[in-house]
Amino acid sequence: MTGTADVEAVWRIESARIVAALTRFTGDFGLAEDVAQEAVAEALVSWPRAAPANPAGWLMATARRRAVDAIRRRAALRDRYALLAAVPAAGEEADPDTIGDDILALMFISCHPVLSREARVALTLRVVGGLSTEEISRAFLVPVPTVQARITRAKKAIAAAGLPFELPSAGERRQRLAGVLSVLYVIFTEGSTATSGDRLLRPDVAYEAIRLVRALAALQPHEPEVHGLLALCELTAARFPARTAPDGSPVLLEDQDRRRWDRAAIRRGLAALALASTGRTGPYGLQAAIAATHAAAPSVEATDWDRIVLLYEALGRVAPSPVVELNRAVAVAMASGPAQGLAVVDELVAADRLPGSHLVPTVRGELLARLGRRPEARAELERAARLCANQRERSVLLRKAAALD
Repeated sequence: MTGTADVEAVWRIESARIVAALTRFTGDFGLAEDVAQEAVAEALVSWPRAAPANPAGWLMATARRRAVDAIRRRAALRDRYALLAAVPAAGEEADPDTIGDDILALMFISCHPVLSREARVALTLRVVGGLSTEEISRAFLVPVPTVQARITRAKKAIAAAGLPFELPSAGERRQRLAGVLSVLYVIFTEGSTATSGDRLLRPDVAYEAIRLVRALAALQPHEPEVHGLLALCELTAARFPARTAPDGSPVLLEDQDRRRWDRAAIRRGLAALALASTGRTGPYGLQAAIAATHAAAPSVEATDWDRIVLLYEALGRVAPSPVVELNRAVAVAMASGPAQGLAVVDELVAADRLPGSHLVPTVRGELLARLGRRPEARAELERAARLCANQRERSVLLRKAAALD
């Protein structure tokens, strides 16, 4: 261990375990995260001079000492100090039987319903994923002070609510699991298709989400929807190598070289989907089944679009949303023709289900173009470009619109 990169690598791997263990020992989520960060700062200074034999143990021991110092200054918490004084010496590992539960408890606290969705995402990436505020800022294209404010508010909300650091009961975990999965799905979705900026993909964000879902699947092995989300993420990420050209411009599904799809990720996704299928299939499992259908097809034309239509219909019953309906319209157009797909889209337009979104005019423009209604198609694609915040996607839309002149 000699430099900043080494410290960052250890922190990225061990941060969740360290913060979780510190939270369990101190009973103070905010203090645990603060002293862990102080330990990292100390490592950046001291490790280049003398590399520790056990980097993770060094961080844990240093953070514990910082916690002891902080608690010493809190006269009302001297009993906590007595507890901390009895922790293992530097370099010793925490009880391995408690590590899994600690990380799981940390994940459920970071995704607690008392927090806003933005705060949950920021806090999860910060304390469970180990990302810095600068990394989160770059990932979601918001200023660093905004990220810091969200994290600070989240910690204050957790403290004000008096949330204990403990693993929720099985029944409570089941009730709150949907919220945890939702946060991880939001993180992955932002990585797989950035909502704004000059990059289509943010693989570092997507792969961090996959890492967190894998951890959750290992800790909650009997929850089918956890495996469903993992399958969806793996199967979606498998296409990353073929989704952009060398210059970063998007490559549409019909133009992708499927030989570049990550076959190992597909195998992992299918294995996770098999586990998800052992119970009642939920929305993530259904989306993963759709992704698996794409993964099995040698081309767009050879894809089993009838099966995808049925899966979207099932998804619409389990988790109805205008985005699901829009995706069903695309599948209907591929299975039965653009006129049938356009009818579904026009129902969404009439109901104003996705106001302000570029997705509806994008799909509508594509279907109108396939029907030969070129002026209407061009107008829809130009409107979609105006609404799209991602520069890469916008360039594709404008290029399609220009091609219709």
